[in-house]
Amino acid sequence: MRLRHSTNTRHVSDAREFGRVAVLLGGTSSEREISLKSGTACLAALLKRNVDAHAFDPRDKPLNELVTRKFDRVFIALHGPGGEDGTLQGALEFLGMPYTGSGVMGSAIGMDKLRTKRLAQSVGIPTTDYMVLRGPADLDNCIERLGLPMIVKPATQGSSVGMTKVEKADQLLGAYQAAALLEPNVFAEPWITGGEYTVAVLQGRALPSIRIETPATFYDYQAKYFRNDTKYFCPSGLSTEAEKHLASLALSTFGAVGAEGWGRADFMMDKTGRAFLLEINTVPGMTDHSLVPMAARALEISFEQLVWQVLETSFSRTRIDA
Repeated sequence: MRLRHSTNTRHVSDAREFGRVAVLLGGTSSEREISLKSGTACLAALLKRNVDAHAFDPRDKPLNELVTRKFDRVFIALHGPGGEDGTLQGALEFLGMPYTGSGVMGSAIGMDKLRTKRLAQSVGIPTTDYMVLRGPADLDNCIERLGLPMIVKPATQGSSVGMTKVEKADQLLGAYQAAALLEPNVFAEPWITGGEYTVAVLQGRALPSIRIETPATFYDYQAKYFRNDTKYFCPSGLSTEAEKHLASLALSTFGAVGAEGWGRADFMMDKTGRAFLLEINTVPGMTDHSLVPMAARALEISFEQLVWQVLETSFSRTRIDA
């Protein structure tokens, strides 16, 4: 069994058309806790709309059970490495199991902030300067090149895991070591003072942008999922022209990396109003604090409708005999 890929979107009116659906949640990444929240919320939404949906945690069950238990398709609610980086998507391709969202290539590139930046630069999407940090010997050159403050990031973690703002030179080594504990690919970017915006993408269109304000140092893991003093503005307050420009950048970024179906692009806007791409997310959070549901509500798309439309993206892949 293998999958045939199509760029066409199939719209479903009867829940029975989805068949038996596995909602993949949990997993083994550092974002397991958030994945459980996202997956549980999505499962509940599908059940409310009479979809034959079931929770499936790949930490506890081998993926081949998707076949033996006769699932027809998969809703991916796994965040981070092992769920969002193309490895799961490759396994599902091998099993001939249709799934939501981006494929192997788009997922793998989208998970890697460095490669996303390089591709964005190649097609003219503004993104910040950066420097790859291969070890402590690079740190002095990094300060000379990028200046302070800066932000240090692991390349392939989500939810701001492992990120540190560096305001003084003696903080850089600790920031590098914290990121390098998670993975060997670490880089630094200049700190941008300005507004933070995000644009959700759903079935080939950009949803209204959201402006984010947090009293935290930056929009980190706690601000994303647990703090109640983070503020979100949707509409974001941008002019019509600026809103269209940000939407265009989001869609262009998705096209550049090969992302599909749904997701989110994050930007910083400096004091002059110029937007810089930070990263994309091919399996964004779907919790009560999450941004894609918030953008959907601005278009009067309920959470249940949103989850249904994400599940529709699985029809871009259909089973065929090998």
